Amino acid sequence: MRVLVTGGEGYLGRKLVNALVGRGELVGPSGKPEAIDHILLTDMAPATAAPLADSRLSYLGGDIADPAFVENLFAEPPQAIFHLAALMSGGAEKAFEAGYKANLHGTLHLLEAARRAGNVPRFVFTSTIATFGGELPDLVLDTQRQTPQSSYGTQKVIGELLVNDYTRRGFIDGRSLRLPIIAVRGGAPSTATSAWASDIVREPLLGHAYASPVLPTDRGYLLSPRRAIEGLIIGHESAAERWGGDRSVMMAGLACSAADLVAAVGRQGGSAAAELVEWTPDPFIRDIVTTWPTAFRLDKATRIGLAPDASVDEIVRNYIEDDAPTA
Repeated sequence: MRVLVTGGEGYLGRKLVNALVGRGELVGPSGKPEAIDHILLTDMAPATAAPLADSRLSYLGGDIADPAFVENLFAEPPQAIFHLAALMSGGAEKAFEAGYKANLHGTLHLLEAARRAGNVPRFVFTSTIATFGGELPDLVLDTQRQTPQSSYGTQKVIGELLVNDYTRRGFIDGRSLRLPIIAVRGGAPSTATSAWASDIVREPLLGHAYASPVLPTDRGYLLSPRRAIEGLIIGHESAAERWGGDRSVMMAGLACSAADLVAAVGRQGGSAAAELVEWTPDPFIRDIVTTWPTAFRLDKATRIGLAPDASVDEIVRNYIEDDAPTA
C-alpha cells in the first residue's frame, strides 16, 4: 500500500515516518494488514534535510496550499494519508492569511484530491487541544462544543468538520486526533505557543538558562512525542465502529503545572538544571495557553485505545531517551 505523510520534514512527521518504516504494514482498504510499499513525504522544503534511509521512501517538496501541487501528490493515489502539515499556533496567530492558507486551504485541497482519487483512503488529521477555549466546564466531555480562542484553533475545528463531512459522504475514512501539548520536543524551539512545555525541560537539561513565558502555577495537558506517534498509528488502525459518526477525538494526556515540569527536570537532570529556569510571564503566550482545558473525560479515547504517559517523570525520561543529545 501507498502512504502519504504531509509535514514529513517536521519533528513529528519524521518520527511518524520512522515508526511506519519500522512497522512495515498498516490496515488497508481490505480491513486487513497490508505491507507498506511506498511512503511519500511532503513538506515546504525543496529537499530533505537528511538522506532518506529506506528504499520505500520518497520526497516531494511544495506547498499544499497550491492545489496543482497537491494533485502531483496524488499521481498515484495513497491508501493512507497522515496530514500533519500546519502553520503552528503562534505563527498562525501572527500571520493571519498564511495560517488560513496552510491550515484550512491546504487541508481542503488534500480532501478534494482524495475525493477525486475515488479510492476512499484512511485520512488521519492532526487537530489540537487549541480547538477548545473560552468558558468551559471543569471536566470536558467528548460532546463539548468547541469555542477556540485563536485562529489556529478555528482552522483546526473547520478541518475536523470537513473530515467528518467527507467521511459521511463516503469520500474518505477520516479520523481527527486532537493533539495535547506535545512535550518534550527535541531540536530548536518552534513558533507554537505551547513550545514552553518543551523548552522548560529541554533547555535546562542542555545547560541553558530559560525564561519561562508562563507562571509556575499555569497548567498544561501534555503528551510525549513517543505516545503521540503511537496514538496516530492507533487512530489509523482502529475500526471505524469505534469512532461513530463524529470522527474527532481528544487524545489522552497528562495534566501538570509548569512547576511540576521543573521539579521533574530536577529529579531527572539534577537540581542545578532546575535552577536555570526563571519566571518571566508573556501575556501573548499566557492569554492563549491558559484558555486550554486540562481535564477531560476520555471515554472515546479509551474505546479507541489511546493512552497517556504515566507521569511527568516519564515525559521527561522519554525526551532524554529519544531526543536528548548524547555526549
